[in-house]
Amino acid sequence: MSDGGSRTVRAGRRRVEIHRPDKVLFPGGDGVREYTKGDLVDYHRAVARHMLPHLRGRPLMLDRRPDGIDGPAFMQKNTPDSYPGWITRVEVGKEGGTVTHTVCDDTATLLYLVDQASITLHRWLSRADDVDRPDRLVFDLDPSGDDFDEVRKAARLLGELLDELALPSVLMTTGSRGLHVVVPLDGGQDFDTVREFAREVADTLADAHPDRLTTAARKKDRGDRLYLDVQRNAYAQTAVAPWTVRALPGAPVAAPVTWEQLDDPELHGGRWTVENALEQAEAKPWAGLSGKGRSLAPARRRLAALRG
Repeated sequence: MSDGGSRTVRAGRRRVEIHRPDKVLFPGGDGVREYTKGDLVDYHRAVARHMLPHLRGRPLMLDRRPDGIDGPAFMQKNTPDSYPGWITRVEVGKEGGTVTHTVCDDTATLLYLVDQASITLHRWLSRADDVDRPDRLVFDLDPSGDDFDEVRKAARLLGELLDELALPSVLMTTGSRGLHVVVPLDGGQDFDTVREFAREVADTLADAHPDRLTTAARKKDRGDRLYLDVQRNAYAQTAVAPWTVRALPGAPVAAPVTWEQLDDPELHGGRWTVENALEQAEAKPWAGLSGKGRSLAPARRRLAALRG
C-alpha cells in the first residue's frame, strides 16, 4: 500500500511504513542498474526467510547511507531511542561502558532497518545470550587486486587444511572482491582462543605458500599476496551477514555458495546482486550448517601436530 511519499508493507503481524520508497540508493549508469529503497524492500521481503536465521539473536552494526551509496556513510552500533519498542535490543559491554545494539529477529525489523537506509548488516560472530563465546569463525580472503583466481586457490588451500583439522567449513562471496570461509563452532571457546587458533591456521597456510599468501596486517607488507584476515574473530568485531547487500554499484550481495561452485568460471566476489540472489538462496547452499558446530579443542591438537 502506498500513500504519496510512503508505502506500507505487511511483515507478519506488523505493518512497516517505508518512507520515500522511490528514493534512489544505488544510482545507475555505465551498464549498472539503478535500485531504489523500494527495490531493497522487495529484495529483503523475498530473502528474509533465508537471511533471518543468520541474524536472529546477534548484535548488529549497521552501515547506513541515507542519501544513497554516493552520499555520507556512518556505522551505527547504538540503537536510537526513536526505534520502535518491538525491535529487540541487547546491551553489551565495551571499554568504559556499554552499547545497546539492534538485534534483527523478524522480517518487520529487517524492513524497518531497510527503511532507515541500512544498506549492509554486519553481525557479531557470537549471540546476544553469550556474547563472549563465538559460534562462528571467519577467514576473510582479501586479494591485493581483482584476480579472483587467486581467491579460488587460497580458498581451496584453506578448505583442505580445515578438512585435515576435521573442521567443516562453508563459503560466502563478500559482495566485493573476496570470499569468506566460515567455520561453525559449538560456542565453547572465548574470542581470544578462537582468534589465536584462526591466526595459527592462517600462519600455517601462509608459511607453506609465502609467495602467494600473507598474514601481514599492514598493506605495505603484503605486496601482491592475498591477505588471510582473521581480525574479525575478536570481541565486538563483526562480519557481513549472509544475503546482506553491499554499498557498491549494482547492489551486490554477500552470498553463501557451495564448495562445488568454487569451480564455476563465472564465480566472483560480486556474482550475485539483489536482482538474482534469491535464486541462489533458494538452492540452500549452506544446508545443514546449523548442526555442524564443533569444539576447537581436537582441531587445536591436530594443528599443533601439523606445525610440529
